[in-house]
Amino acid sequence: MSPLTTHPQESAAGAGPDAASRHPEHQGPASHSADLRASGATMGGPPGPIAREGGNVLSIAAHTTWMTGRQLRAIARQPAYLVIMLIQPVIWLFLFGSLFRKVVELPGFGSPSYLDYLVPGVVIMSALSASMWSGMTVLEEIDRGIMDRFLVLPLHRSAIINASAVMQALICAVQSVIIVLLGWAGGAHYAGGITGLLVLIVTAVLVAIVFSAFSNTVGMLARQRETIIGINSFLLLPLTFLSTAFMAEALMPHWMRIVANCNPVNWALESGRSAMTANPDWARVGLQGGGLALLAIAVTALSVLMFRAYQKSV
Repeated sequence: MSPLTTHPQESAAGAGPDAASRHPEHQGPASHSADLRASGATMGGPPGPIAREGGNVLSIAAHTTWMTGRQLRAIARQPAYLVIMLIQPVIWLFLFGSLFRKVVELPGFGSPSYLDYLVPGVVIMSALSASMWSGMTVLEEIDRGIMDRFLVLPLHRSAIINASAVMQALICAVQSVIIVLLGWAGGAHYAGGITGLLVLIVTAVLVAIVFSAFSNTVGMLARQRETIIGINSFLLLPLTFLSTAFMAEALMPHWMRIVANCNPVNWALESGRSAMTANPDWARVGLQGGGLALLAIAVTALSVLMFRAYQKSV
């Protein structure tokens, strides 16, 4: 899936930050407002109370919400992207669903309908493939000087970088609901009901947070698009096919099952798929979902640390 670029009104922002934008102590409130307008982020200013490095949980959440809204407004200006991001999941859902529908006849597969089995796989794979490009947006904002302008705003620093992961999580949630509805329209049955579907969507959101934060970290470390493209190309298919996205674990080679047990994509699949059965194994759902949540927290914290390192380098 193509990376999304969010850079509204950069023509007004100029080719890059000047010396004054790197030293906020040389600027007054008027300069701050001008920089904010130049970056295309004016919506009444960030909410208070304001703190650059400290701040309580409420102020961090408010600043993150404000920055996420900025990115969502940028997406709203690109309606073609909203359509394109659904084309690939639809192809996976109905092409693979038709191509491999006879797989369920193999002894040990364990599911009467391949479409029922495939829907969670497409939901998680879509979350993975979309979120892995998050770092491209961060790189774009660094190259255009937008990120440097954010650094002179009275925003909590974690809000600036975490907004990208939150945006990917929101997009993933909407995309997951649409895929589930398309699967239902195609004849899929969800024995776990609404509860199972909610667990599946939550695990997809956690996957989106993990890999968007990871992509942001890579982007700030490498500062090169080619690195992100290379890593994404290297990881996407192995993470997908070394999991139970398209094939039941019982039919996988032994070595592949061992690798799948260490694969966070497979944790999401097993947790969501188990919750969608008629008799969910909630202990397994909690164990694998909890592991995925801890990984999301750890990778998000790493991306914040890398952003602070970037801040010190400019």
